[in-house]
Amino acid sequence: MRILKTTVLFFFCLVLGNAYGNTEPELLKKKKPRNVIFILTDDHRFDYMGFTGKVPWLETPNMDKLAAEGAYLPNTFVTTSLCSPSRASILTGQFSHSHTIVDNQAPDPGNLTYFPQYLEKVGYQTGFFGKWHMGDHGDEPQPGFTHWESFPGQGVYYNPTLNINGKRTKYQDSTYITDLLTEHAVDWLDNRDKKKPFFMYLSHKAVHAGFKPARRHKGKYKGKRIELPATYDQTKTGAYRDLKWPQWVADQRISWHGVDYMYHDNRDIHEMVVDYCETLLGVDESVGTVMEYLKKEGLDESTLVIYMGDNGFSWGEHGLIDKRHFYEESVKVPLLVRCPELFEGGITPEQMVQNIDIGPTVLAEAGVKQPDNMPGVSFIPILTGDTNAPSRKEVFYEYYWEYDFPMTPTVFGMRTDQYKYMKFQGIWDRNELYDLKNDPDEMYNLIADPDKQEIAKSMSIAIYDWLEKTKGMNIPLKKTVKYRFGDYKHRGEH
Repeated sequence: MRILKTTVLFFFCLVLGNAYGNTEPELLKKKKPRNVIFILTDDHRFDYMGFTGKVPWLETPNMDKLAAEGAYLPNTFVTTSLCSPSRASILTGQFSHSHTIVDNQAPDPGNLTYFPQYLEKVGYQTGFFGKWHMGDHGDEPQPGFTHWESFPGQGVYYNPTLNINGKRTKYQDSTYITDLLTEHAVDWLDNRDKKKPFFMYLSHKAVHAGFKPARRHKGKYKGKRIELPATYDQTKTGAYRDLKWPQWVADQRISWHGVDYMYHDNRDIHEMVVDYCETLLGVDESVGTVMEYLKKEGLDESTLVIYMGDNGFSWGEHGLIDKRHFYEESVKVPLLVRCPELFEGGITPEQMVQNIDIGPTVLAEAGVKQPDNMPGVSFIPILTGDTNAPSRKEVFYEYYWEYDFPMTPTVFGMRTDQYKYMKFQGIWDRNELYDLKNDPDEMYNLIADPDKQEIAKSMSIAIYDWLEKTKGMNIPLKKTVKYRFGDYKHRGEH
């Protein structure tokens, strides 16, 4: 317990200031600004890459190369496993209850500062390409980006319309969104002001459901199958009662996010995984195109390249698909980092990293002091082997119940290197505690075990302490008006 209390105390030492900070950047001394490329994908599960071996037939040569020449951080987590809250946490460096974009409908409160705004103010060229999808925002240009290309909401895989710096252009002739965004991003890099540092944010729609691969990749994996997870059948057989899982997990099996009625369809899970993996191939080629450009320009040694997913994705674990829950497959995301000038490649650090660390990491490499309202830390010291630098010993998690997806309750969670604790809100059900070292599949809920009561109590207290110290004891409700399923409008009050 002493270790747990110490790590929690360390975390709170990182949490400073209020929810919103001054946009005037403070420069670090003697720091040369570094070029940075951040590539974000949607719903990309942490282990669905060729080099992990999770899916033996999946080929991702460019991601494999990025990992081999850089680093793969297998213990990377989001603070909320959902598109809009996670993207807001990446851009603000804050928890969902701080930036208040708690779901896919909650509007931007209007007082947020995105970390690229600090880069822009110190002379960076900043380009955004792709999916913004933060709350109910459309495709209009956002602060912090000198160049802007986006689309409203989830967008479409084929024949998209892009808002390019305020002017909308419709693309036809089976234009594929992943290819289009990549082409425009590389063109922007090629036509940039070579005298200024750059930050490029390439934000793909892929691999969000419903999955649509590029035509050249369709059918590549036809007939392939995955090995179903150990917990796939537990809710179906009723064994979840012996394993002490919550009832809501079993009930969700026949819901929108359950394996027996996936997205209210009767498709085979293996066919859906094939579509997912074929769609991922376009993203892998995008990574290769960006890296080829950097090499051609002689920028591949000095540019910091970060590849990440906005949330994970379950493929049958606990009888579930999709995201939102705090199980490993949902909350973990891929994080690949490459910069030969900074660190040697081929490393796989085990330290825990979160999406709120992206802003602090990029700002540190730009020579900008981290704002007080960002509780994250740069993960570069982990990659360079700096043993004296602070590293995260626990992660906290939050997800808020959604009107359109009532199957998943509000959950607050904490994870250490060994234990994971989930506390549910507004539901008459049991909480969950897992020993990850002895039960990596999260199969045996230890919440009722007599010898685990002190651990559960300590982690529950730590969650409340975290929420209290980061001003998260009130759920930030947003006023929305419901007209029909999937159709929200807000009136600006919150």
